[in-house]
Amino acid sequence: RVEARRREQLGALTLTEGPIESPAPTAVAEALAVGIREEGLGLLPWTDHARQLQHRIQFLRHHLGADWPDASDEMLLDTLEDWLLPHLYGKKSADDLQQLNLPRILRNRLTYDQRDQLEDWAPTHVTVPSGFDRPIDYSDPETPVLAVRLQELFGRTETPRIAGGRVPLTLHLLSPAQRPVQITQDLANFWKNTYHEVRKDMRGRYPKHYWPEDPLGATPTHTTTAQMEADA
Repeated sequence: RVEARRREQLGALTLTEGPIESPAPTAVAEALAVGIREEGLGLLPWTDHARQLQHRIQFLRHHLGADWPDASDEMLLDTLEDWLLPHLYGKKSADDLQQLNLPRILRNRLTYDQRDQLEDWAPTHVTVPSGFDRPIDYSDPETPVLAVRLQELFGRTETPRIAGGRVPLTLHLLSPAQRPVQITQDLANFWKNTYHEVRKDMRGRYPKHYWPEDPLGATPTHTTTAQMEADA
């Protein structure tokens, strides 16, 4: 919590000292900014949504250039006064910082055109053949990741791409236990050259799940074989 105090001194001798009941809002906001810089951005309410937005902005900066703002932790700390200070007015403590809407604050650093491009070129999710929306992990701006169960991609040959088709997603193809069985940026090659070996292993480990011989002609699914038959 920010506490303001007034002290009168004569050299090294303190004459009087006491709290300031109503410190200037500007001084309090600046003191909070100093505290954030010293303690780190962890004082701010970084929800999963806020972190993903930060990483999406960094992804587009990496691929489209410096017209996009630098949203790295280092730059955000260095420029607190530019992007965060106006939102600290009225806040008095670390608890008050939890009221900040970080996604909105980060979006405010973008132009209107960039906000539109963000949604088109760096979507939060991809709809896979099973019909579900699966989130994209942008924590590595060079190689964003789509982690999805292998069976949910049956029937699809092309690797999903973003950034106007410039960047293929790195696919983490998951087992029913949500563990990667293959990492690839070439889905067609996986079906042709690797799937059948993976199928042999997966059929032994997860016999209740659907492992067709022809993955391109199969129905995409996220359930077991029994559930598929019940839903048919």
